[in-house]
Amino acid sequence: MAGSTPDDRGTGERRPDPATETFVAHRSLLFTVAYEMLSSAADAEDVLQETWLRWSRVDLDTVREPRAYLVRITTRQALDRLRALSRRRESYVGPWLPEPLLTSPDVADDVELADNVSMAMLLVLETLTPVERAVFVLRDVFDFGYDEIAAAVDRTPAAVRQLAYRARSHVAARRPREAVSADQARDALGAFQRAVTTGDLHHLLDVLAPDVVFLGDGGGVAQAALEPVVGAEAVAAVLGAGLGNLAARSLEPAQVNGHPALILRLDGRIDTVIAVRVDDGLVTGLYSVRNPDKLARVDRETTLRR
Repeated sequence: MAGSTPDDRGTGERRPDPATETFVAHRSLLFTVAYEMLSSAADAEDVLQETWLRWSRVDLDTVREPRAYLVRITTRQALDRLRALSRRRESYVGPWLPEPLLTSPDVADDVELADNVSMAMLLVLETLTPVERAVFVLRDVFDFGYDEIAAAVDRTPAAVRQLAYRARSHVAARRPREAVSADQARDALGAFQRAVTTGDLHHLLDVLAPDVVFLGDGGGVAQAALEPVVGAEAVAAVLGAGLGNLAARSLEPAQVNGHPALILRLDGRIDTVIAVRVDDGLVTGLYSVRNPDKLARVDRETTLRR
């Protein structure tokens, strides 16, 4: 097992040892916890590697609740990495966006999970302190008890309750204005896709909210807007200039972070992932990820679990 974490595929008929079997059973949950905290699949995988190394050295006879124990290790590793990432993101070129994930349909079926892994929500979570984010994720997304969370973040249960209240209030003030059904999101995205593909500016303006915000993440590697673009006409102009001639490109719908999105391919290669936020039937947020380092996992589905 050295150098890699066990995955769900298995390599033969021999039954895995208990430590490996337990880790594999909870791997998707642990990845989801780490991704919710870090907004980066690559960093979440690194956290799982560290979690596995520590778990493999544990005396299992001393562990009463393997799930809670594994989540505790994962949370602590993710907190350490999140603090380091926060400093690194201060020097990021242009807007920073979460790493998009191609998700399976069952993620969208879990409305609460889909809401919490959406690009819009992950950006809201970025505004929390690392410990607030960990508490919010473990309590409001995964429903862990205050005692379990306290052990994971090295706080008292009373302090965790206060952190949870503060984080929940902060998120509530910034999350999407109302829940949008999957059908509404697909309809808005379909109208947006048709307008962009045909270059119909009138219909594009019809589907964009007057105060729509466009964020482009090129990471200093791919061309992207270096500042947020605000307003329907300004965003339409950016989209028109950015997408240009679609002759060598294809724009296809996909399920990204539990919600309908678009994948732009150039000569068959993934060039851009465009996630959307929809409120009241209109597109209020567009999140365009072009940084190639963040597109590595979009060619295969990622399993997220609670």
